[in-house]
Amino acid sequence: MAKINITVCMGSSCFARGNQENLAFLEDYIKTHGIEADINLEGKRCENKCAKGPNIIINGVEYNNVTTEMLENILTPIK
Repeated sequence: MAKINITVCMGSSCFARGNQENLAFLEDYIKTHGIEADINLEGKRCENKCAKGPNIIINGVEYNNVTTEMLENILTPIK
């Protein structure tokens, strides 16, 4: 399986609007499912898309208004 690249916007707006919780969810999900070797998780600075935030990019696809429920639905096929 190719590595999954996940980039979390760490800008203050996205972080305050939900990416703090999303990041914690991702870290826990990755550890709980033992997929650390399959995931590249990184943070990125603000890209001025705050109105759509919180924003997360997974394998080049940008997701907006991300919730932990969305992340679970996106990641479930991976585990």
